[in-house]
Amino acid sequence: MAEESIGKQQENPMLKPRIAKVTVNISVGKSGDPLEKATKILKQLTGQEPCKRNAKKSVRDFGIRKGEPIACMVTLRKEKATEFLKRALQAVDNKISKDCFDKYGNFAFGIKEHIEIPGTKYAPELGIVGMDIAVSVVRPGYRVKARRRGKSVIGKSHLMTPEIAIPFVKETLGVEIV
Repeated sequence: MAEESIGKQQENPMLKPRIAKVTVNISVGKSGDPLEKATKILKQLTGQEPCKRNAKKSVRDFGIRKGEPIACMVTLRKEKATEFLKRALQAVDNKISKDCFDKYGNFAFGIKEHIEIPGTKYAPELGIVGMDIAVSVVRPGYRVKARRRGKSVIGKSHLMTPEIAIPFVKETLGVEIV
């Protein structure tokens, strides 16, 4: 069955998977100086201005109030996404667990220290932070479910699955699935 679907992908360009976006998130857990440092680090790594994310609810034990900025994130698309993803995967030795993939073929992984990414220099004034990286793998035509006008449903046969996404990720990014 998998060989049959791979054969179909080669002849039909609408079935070829691609990386839609890479979302990089650094959750600090408190606002102020640590969040500003994380924002600078994220800007250095991605070359884009990060946006801040607010707490959804108050957690008294952690000293977090609802609406307080506690994280920063960046969404990368097209060439920037692939370029950053290749560097970020080197930080985890180009290995991803099969459990990192969801039922729609998207995957996510974490990096404990940002200085593990090649080409990153340690700056003592900024410190070291970890980050979560989520990758969205789609097929052409997925825009119909997100567009504002003429929204429609994507058929079951066109949905991405881990069985299709895993070989694509292995081939394009040179990743070993463990």
